[in-house]
Amino acid sequence: MASSDCYKLLNSLKKLYSVPQLRRIDSAAAGQTGCSGTALMERAGAAAFAMLRRLWPTAQRLAVLCGPGNNGGDGYVLARLAHLAGFRVQLVALAGLPRAGSEADVARQWFGASGGTQQRDWQAALGGAELCVDALLGTGADRPLDGPIAAAVAGLNAQTAPVLALDVPSGLNADSGQVMGVAVRASATLTFVARKLGLYTGAARECCGQLDFDDLGVPAQVVAMAGEAAAVRLDLSSLRSAFLAPRPRHAHKGSCGHVLVLGGDHGYGGAVRLAGEAAARTGAGLTSVATRSQHVAALIAGRPELMAHGINSATDIAPLLARASVVAVGPGLGQDDFGRDLFAAALASGLPLVVDADALNLLARDRQLPRRDDWILTPHPGEAARLLGGTASQIEADRYGAARALHARFGGVVVLKGAGTVVYDGVSPPGVVPYGNPGMATGGMGDVLTGVIAALWAQGLPAAAAAALGACLHAVAADQVVARQGERGLLASDLLPALPALVNGRNDGADLGA
Repeated sequence: MASSDCYKLLNSLKKLYSVPQLRRIDSAAAGQTGCSGTALMERAGAAAFAMLRRLWPTAQRLAVLCGPGNNGGDGYVLARLAHLAGFRVQLVALAGLPRAGSEADVARQWFGASGGTQQRDWQAALGGAELCVDALLGTGADRPLDGPIAAAVAGLNAQTAPVLALDVPSGLNADSGQVMGVAVRASATLTFVARKLGLYTGAARECCGQLDFDDLGVPAQVVAMAGEAAAVRLDLSSLRSAFLAPRPRHAHKGSCGHVLVLGGDHGYGGAVRLAGEAAARTGAGLTSVATRSQHVAALIAGRPELMAHGINSATDIAPLLARASVVAVGPGLGQDDFGRDLFAAALASGLPLVVDADALNLLARDRQLPRRDDWILTPHPGEAARLLGGTASQIEADRYGAARALHARFGGVVVLKGAGTVVYDGVSPPGVVPYGNPGMATGGMGDVLTGVIAALWAQGLPAAAAAALGACLHAVAADQVVARQGERGLLASDLLPALPALVNGRNDGADLGA
């Protein structure tokens, strides 16, 4: 399977759509029998009410905050159903009532006809609630919140009752996942019709809480009218099934790839140890490590399967490059003469490169280097900012856009790390990793990821597949460890024992949710 087909041929991957595409889907759905705006609003409110009852079965006092648009209309439907079911419903309309005669206005009138009443004071409504519903803004919000809606969102975040967000947490950009000034931090979000691009990366991972999806009965062929997905949600099982066939019985170490890890300047021998062991545990037939001589004894003592070589300059690695399939350059590399020389030798080798850490910082300092197709770049937001000449906050404001910009400038495959890691090869839609947790915010995690990706690439996977599968394996391994011990205190080396079972499909434990 060619790299350009990495995601296109995996029909099981969930497709993510941009706001303009969502508008096209809404227009196409309007012409379908049973898909009128009123019908979809009724289904959305009913689905949200069912989710509410499932997640919080004892809650009886609801505060429902409705905006003037269709998102507010969904809230009016939910409020009506809750009122008829005997719940105490405090509904507050903010930023005005729906436009007269609109579908949301019809929902508002039906809520009133059921005996429901609207309140004026959102603070009082929140104060007496066991559960709050955010139906303020939908996918169209594209600027920082202000006025009463911004105040109400801040109030929602300040109170202690759980919050259910309808479609998109208010204040979250549905395309980028950026918080627009202030955004609802929901306990759970139910999104409708099609999965929104911005709900799977960046701040959205914090704002959405548990993310569920309901297509509201809109036919798949209607959604397909939006065109090619803006991105796809990566899936460990699908990627592994597509790209990791069982090894032939006559396989030997020489047929399973040889990873060479370059790095480990003075005081950073642990970085190359982590990358090297990650490569070995992910199935590389051979793993060599080239590092400062003083690190060799500890490397061999701690992991004798690694072939550790003490080097003092780039000339020492020529015979190692001659035997390697893939070079992982950057872990603990440093940016002095040692690091610069090793990086230059790796670039000149003509071998496939996984570029991380200080190799990325060196790349950012040398803007004359040409684009190339035979490398995988794995920056975190700070490194991405240096590569693009911006700031980390700019990267986080549009992670999909940053991945595209990195590919446009440097080529190859980009793995933009962070909450909702984005993988982009310039051909297929970006892939976003739905796994991972805040415990991974610790030193050495990137070194492990570098080794995992290098091992998969050395075993013959296309570059984009190695990057996507590697990012998923890495994040799921972290999730499994956290499930046992919690987030704080997670070490990068804790992931290593989990990798063999995951790469062999023996112990996924990956809950994708929506």
